[in-house]
Amino acid sequence: MAQVFRKVSDYGYGGSRVLRNTALALILSTGALHADQKTILALGDSLTAGYGLPREQGFVPQLANWIGQQGVDVKLINAGVSGSTTAGGLSRVAWSLSDDVDAMIVALGGNDYLRGVDPQTSRENLDRILAKGQEAGIPMLLVGITAGGNFGADYQTAFNRMYVDLAAKYDIPLYADFFEGLKAAAKTQSGMAKYMQGDGIHPNPAGLATIVPSIGPMVLALVQAEN
Repeated sequence: MAQVFRKVSDYGYGGSRVLRNTALALILSTGALHADQKTILALGDSLTAGYGLPREQGFVPQLANWIGQQGVDVKLINAGVSGSTTAGGLSRVAWSLSDDVDAMIVALGGNDYLRGVDPQTSRENLDRILAKGQEAGIPMLLVGITAGGNFGADYQTAFNRMYVDLAAKYDIPLYADFFEGLKAAAKTQSGMAKYMQGDGIHPNPAGLATIVPSIGPMVLALVQAEN
């Protein structure tokens, strides 16, 4: 059965140590540990954190439930922080990668795009995040966001290309667009409204229910990857 840890941000400073201690306490209290159980760190922004939703309806809990339904034993750590840029992810990746983490999902860049951050800066931050994962010797999944043309064609090309290039550099799988499953379900731009919260940026529970089974198989592959 899949399990979900509280968000790293809920614990504040020193959160990784609290998470390790909490995991140890749970192991000691139950007296059992599944040898094949994997722990996945989901490093992201508000899309990962579940902004605007009850905790149990956010992306990570829905993904955990989906994985559990596949009969796979996984713990997911929600390291999503609302408003986080790639720079924010870089600032916390080192302490988020505690010793018990077996794999990492990196889903950052949306806020960089919304703020018009230079794609080269975003690329460098993501590069350094992925380097940390590589140093830790864990498999990773890179999740992108598809930029539109509101900052111009050159920006759009550079932003979207950075995910492709970095996935190739680190030889890791790329899920190119977090919203892929939702867009497929909506079929049209106007059809997306019923899957989104009122801000038009964040998916509602129904929207996440279309996203999770789309990205889920890639997360399962990550779980099954050899360290």
